[in-house]
Amino acid sequence: QVQLVESGGGLVQPGGSLRLSCTGSGFTLNTYAAGWFRQAPGKEREGVAYISATGIITYVDSVKGRFTIHRDNAKNTVSLHMNSLKPEDTAVYYCAAHWRFSALQMGAATTWGQGTQVTVSS
Repeated sequence: QVQLVESGGGLVQPGGSLRLSCTGSGFTLNTYAAGWFRQAPGKEREGVAYISATGIITYVDSVKGRFTIHRDNAKNTVSLHMNSLKPEDTAVYYCAAHWRFSALQMGAATTWGQGTQVTVSS
């Protein structure tokens, strides 16, 4: 069965850090473009960070300098390291994959994870 499973969400204070992990099963994630999306209550889903199969990385402006996306091909995972977290980063975070990088950046995905909640609050 082809699926993505996220882990690592939770509650953190403003200025804190979290690491999200996304593990692929049933397919080789490192041959796909992968990305992280988030959706806050009452808001549309937005793309946060993307990494192509060849290692090209892009970020949405609001997280540049604070978030880092990383692949571990040996573990078939893609992680999102989040630093200097702000209350506005609170959302459900989803991992996604698509064989085409450009399609993923437009919000399309062949596979989505189930989501993990990140809450930034004091």
